[in-house]
Amino acid sequence: MKCAGPIEVRDLDESCINIDPIQVGGRLTPEAMKAVIAYGDGYSICDHCRKPFRLDFIKTPPVDVFFRDLADFLHMDVARVVPGARRGFQAVADTYVQKGDPVLITALSHYTEVLAVEGRGGILREIPKTPENTLTADAASEKIEAVIRETGKAPSLLFLDHVDYQYGNLHPVKEITKVAHQYDIPVLVNGAYTVGIMEVDGRDIGADFVVGSGHKSMAAPAPSGVLAATSERAAEVFRTTSVKTDVTSRTFGIKEVEMMGCTLMGVTLVGMMASFPRVRERVKRWDQELAHSSLVVDALKSIEGTRIRSEYPRKHTLTRVDTTGSFDEVAKTHKKRGYFLSSALKARGIAGTIPGATKVWKFNTYGMTRAQAGYVADSLAEIAVENGLRVG
Repeated sequence: MKCAGPIEVRDLDESCINIDPIQVGGRLTPEAMKAVIAYGDGYSICDHCRKPFRLDFIKTPPVDVFFRDLADFLHMDVARVVPGARRGFQAVADTYVQKGDPVLITALSHYTEVLAVEGRGGILREIPKTPENTLTADAASEKIEAVIRETGKAPSLLFLDHVDYQYGNLHPVKEITKVAHQYDIPVLVNGAYTVGIMEVDGRDIGADFVVGSGHKSMAAPAPSGVLAATSERAAEVFRTTSVKTDVTSRTFGIKEVEMMGCTLMGVTLVGMMASFPRVRERVKRWDQELAHSSLVVDALKSIEGTRIRSEYPRKHTLTRVDTTGSFDEVAKTHKKRGYFLSSALKARGIAGTIPGATKVWKFNTYGMTRAQAGYVADSLAEIAVENGLRVG
C-alpha cells in the first residue's frame, strides 16, 4: 500500500513487536494520532495566537497550561518546547559557551552535545568512563581539576547524560552535579532516554537544565523536545530580545532569543500535548517495564557465548548485547551470513534490529506487554537452539 506516489505505508508497530533502540519510547498515542490529523497544517497552532505573540501565552489549545505542567512534571521552574533535544543543547551552549571556553562532556556523550559545543568554538574535554561503562563523581572532580590546571579556568558548562545512548546505563547524576556546582559549573542533564518514560526530578538530581526528547521518549511527533530550567538559569537561557533596528527602529516584543521566537508549530507541539496525560501516568510503571526487560535480557544471558555489555542487573530498557561468541559464530557459516538473525526475528514478527548485526547490537523493550516480552525471550532462545547454540 502507498500513502501517495512512491511513499510506502508504514505499519511496523502494527504488524511487529518493535525493539528498535530509539523508536519505542516515541510511538504515538491514539490521542496524538488524532492531533496529527487535526493540526497537521504548519501554522495551525497560530489560530488563536494574540499579543504578545508567543507560544507560552496561547490559551486555545491550552499551550500556556502545558508549559507549566511540563515544568512541574520535571520538578523544574520553567519549561519550553524545542525542535528535538539537540536544539535544547544548542540553546544552552549558545548561552554559556564562548570561543575558547573549556566545556565538559563525558566519554558516553551523544554526538549532538559535541556539535553544540563545537558550534560555539568551545574546547571539549571528556570525563572518562569506568571499565563497566559508567560515570563517577570522582572522575568528574579529577577532570575538572585537570581542566583548571590546563586552561586556568573552570569549564563553562557540563553536559551529563542521565542514561547514555551507548549502553543504556543509569549514571549517578546527583553526585556529579554536586561536584560541578562546587566549581559553579552549570549542568545540563540529557534526559533523552529518561524524560517521558521514567520519573525525572530535576531539582533532586541538581540539574540546572533538563533536556528531553519528545520523539524519543515522550510519544510525540518529530522533531520535538523539552528544555526545562531553574528560575535562576531560565532568566539567562530564555532571555528576551532587546535589539532595535537602525533604519526602521523595529523592536520585537518579548520574543526569546535562544528560542528564535516560536519553536514548535502545529502537529509537533499539539501531538506532544495530546500524549502528555498518558506519558505522565506511564512513568509510574517503570518497575513493570524493567521486569519485562529482564525477561529478554535473561534469555540472552542464557545463550552460551552471549554477554550483556550494559550494567547488570539492568536499570533501563535500552540494552547493549555482545553476541560475538554466539550468533556471530553462526553467521560465519550460515548461508545468510550475518543477516540470518534479523531474518529469523522478522519471520517471528520481531523488528527493529540492524540487519546484518550479529556482533554488538542494541535493543529496547520499552512499551512491551509481559506476553510480548516473553515471546521475544522465547524467540531468541529458539533461534539459538535451531542454529546449534547451547542455551542454559
